[in-house]
Amino acid sequence: MVVAIVASVPSFLLASSVSHASSTSSLFFTKLRSSAGLRLSFAVAPLCSRRAKFMAHSLASANLGFTQPANIEHPKIAFAAKEVDVGEWKGDMLAVGVTEKDMTKDENSKFENSILKKLDGLLGGLLAEASSEEDFTGKTGQSTVLRFPGLGSKRVGLIGLGKPASSPAAFCGLGESVAAAAKTAQANSVAVVLASSEGLSNESKLGIASAIASGTVLGIHEDNRYKTESKKPQLKSVDILGLGTGPELEKKLKYAQDVSSAVVFGRELVNSPANVLTPVALAAEASKIASSYSDVLSANILTAEQCKELKMGSYLGVAAASDNPPHFIHLCYKPPSGPIKSKLALVGKGLTFDSGGYNIKTGPGCSIDVMKIDMGGSAAVLGAAKALGQIKPPGVEVHFIVASCENMISGTGMRPGDILTASNGKTIEVNNTDAEGRLTLADALVYACNQGVEKIVDLATLTGACIVALGPSIAGVFTPSDELAKEVFEASEISGEKFWRMPLEESYWESMKSGVADMVNTGGRPGGAITAALFLKQFVDEKVQWMHIDLAGPVWNEKKRVATGFGVSTLVEWVLKNSS
Repeated sequence: MVVAIVASVPSFLLASSVSHASSTSSLFFTKLRSSAGLRLSFAVAPLCSRRAKFMAHSLASANLGFTQPANIEHPKIAFAAKEVDVGEWKGDMLAVGVTEKDMTKDENSKFENSILKKLDGLLGGLLAEASSEEDFTGKTGQSTVLRFPGLGSKRVGLIGLGKPASSPAAFCGLGESVAAAAKTAQANSVAVVLASSEGLSNESKLGIASAIASGTVLGIHEDNRYKTESKKPQLKSVDILGLGTGPELEKKLKYAQDVSSAVVFGRELVNSPANVLTPVALAAEASKIASSYSDVLSANILTAEQCKELKMGSYLGVAAASDNPPHFIHLCYKPPSGPIKSKLALVGKGLTFDSGGYNIKTGPGCSIDVMKIDMGGSAAVLGAAKALGQIKPPGVEVHFIVASCENMISGTGMRPGDILTASNGKTIEVNNTDAEGRLTLADALVYACNQGVEKIVDLATLTGACIVALGPSIAGVFTPSDELAKEVFEASEISGEKFWRMPLEESYWESMKSGVADMVNTGGRPGGAITAALFLKQFVDEKVQWMHIDLAGPVWNEKKRVATGFGVSTLVEWVLKNSS
């Protein structure tokens, strides 16, 4: 039964109507199903301006559940590198990073390590005694904070590094442990020192100090925007002792803060629920980044109509079912001065919610409840844009591209068996509407190639198969370019993020062939992450070096139920490697 009603309409209904408006129609209808099962058709005059449409959609998004994130300021920590005797440093907590070897004691149960021996002497042997009672051996993950009289610091914390630490991840973990201890102790000022720093090169000291600072910023962060009650962290200053001083180290600490703040930004994008972070909201965040660093960044947000003009049938096919319209995001970084020697593109999957479409996600393990994370690739890309806007590397142009939309279910949505035509003219038979990310990336990759770039890295929460293959902590890397693989893996060694190169087995493409189109969008279950990468390869110019990163596992911390910000640090390091 259809009932036609012409009346004043609430703003959230009006916004839904606008997204389906025809540019040539003076009157259009949107159908809604009432709780009684009736279909109600509201005749509404279309809004005239694009700005009015944008505002109506923004209001509609804000109305769902009345939820808006609180405007919480992130704590600003002042980092400084100092050469101060550990016994003379004054503040709330002195944190000492110790290896298992550092905890070795002589026959009199006294420390052999010089720094621990000195602290223990100042405390009358209480540090050695307490560490034994606490069964602290310096293993990774161990920490103990003790309050002693007799020192300039109110507390001494021992943080375990395990075996002699050499990786950035280990020292980033030290920073996170320091942050956790500072939270518990409600410390305002902290100093961090390594029990053993002899023999370290200047380059190593720079990397260690940077990793400690990064870990501290990330460790102190809590996403409390959607909580009615939360404690503010007290930590205000961190002194890093014994790793040198000077402008080069200060610059490295500033760099660590810039990148870490971008990682936090990426985390919060992924953490945001789909009723808040819609495609239009994601586009607004991207535009905000560009306006904040307008000396080096510009934004171009394409509407559905503009994407239609570019013949992005693959991307628009995914977006067709949602009342929230798609927004194609393109930010461009250009250095403030000097010649450009390298042009790069970072492409991120931007599904702000993925229901699976008509192949709806059902059953145990489908993870539909966390499908807000399906824009984790775009969070990494936009986080990198934020960091690079602050760092301003010379000699490199970078394009940040996100085809943002939702994959929903409605009468206007794509169906299994439909054939879509991508912007490079290739046709795709949709045999699974839940393999939608690759459909959006197809047009995004074509667009990236058209910008004249030499190298493309795309990042996507693309397949559960990659999680099965590599687990929750490692991202899969697919590329035909050994040179590009070398660059990105060198960047990851600095960032501490974990990647593993996977094969691009061309013979698997046989499973992707269609009887009625150029290809299907999914192959069989075996090698699902590989066939997904092979699909994306069809939309990249052969002259362009390309890498696909499947970060479906490490984008989310299942234990803590929060995002990790994975990918941001490595992308920034990679861009800097291509900078002059």
